[in-house]
Formats: sequence, structure tokens, C-alpha cells
Amino acid sequence: MKNITEKSALTKKYQITIPKKIREFLKINKGDTVNFIIENNEVKLKPVRSKIEENFGKVKPKNKPEDFNKIRNFIEAQIAQEVSKEIK
Repeated sequence: MKNITEKSALTKKYQITIPKKIREFLKINKGDTVNFIIENNEVKLKPVRSKIEENFGKVKPKNKPEDFNKIRNFIEAQIAQEVSKEIK
């Protein structure tokens, strides 16, 4: 993969504009959500592809042991619902 280096200035409100080449590489658009991840003394920018991914790990389990088949079926139904919205 070819390295891409771009610059952007920080505004008075601590905001930046993501350069066009980076937006195109990440396939992000207006209104999309991104995560900032600090890893090994670097900050990574990663697009959030779905509401499920965005909220992963935020809910503590009610029951233990977990019924992973039930969870998988629920998640697959949610993903199918998101995909059907995108197709319309």
C-alpha cells in the first residue's frame, strides 16, 4: 500500500478538516462517525461502519453464561435490518 501523508490545521475550537485523500481512502462522508484510537503512542482514525460496531461492548451482560447462539441471531437480524435500509 502506498503511504499517504496529508496535513490539516487545528482551529480555535480544536477542530480539523480531514483531507480529501484521507476521506476517500477511508470511504467516509458527511455525517459519518469515526473513532480515534490511541495505540503504541499513535492516534489512529477508524470509520465506524454500523451502530452495532459503534456500541459494541457498552452493555454489560444480564445473564452468565451467555447464550451465544441467541446473541448471534440477534446481531445478524440487526445487521440485516441496517443493510436493508442502505439498499432502499
